[in-house]
Amino acid sequence: MNLEILTPDKKVFDGEVISVTVPGTMGSFEVLNNHAPIISTLEKGQVIIRTTSKTEKLIINGGAIEVIDNKIIVLAEGVMES
Repeated sequence: MNLEILTPDKKVFDGEVISVTVPGTMGSFEVLNNHAPIISTLEKGQVIIRTTSKTEKLIINGGAIEVIDNKIIVLAEGVMES
């Protein structure tokens, strides 16, 4: 799966991932390979990015996520590394 995390001023992450966990408005959820298409709003909280070689954590200030055809786009209002 390809994950892109964008803020208004820069691209924070762009690469292949195994999974990503995001802070959804109704609670956090994980996106895995072949996830059903979804668009959701995101709250302030932790994003956990898992690749084959490492796990990376970021804190976002809210935003939105779109998942379609194993491509994940996170539009974040702002990001802080955790």
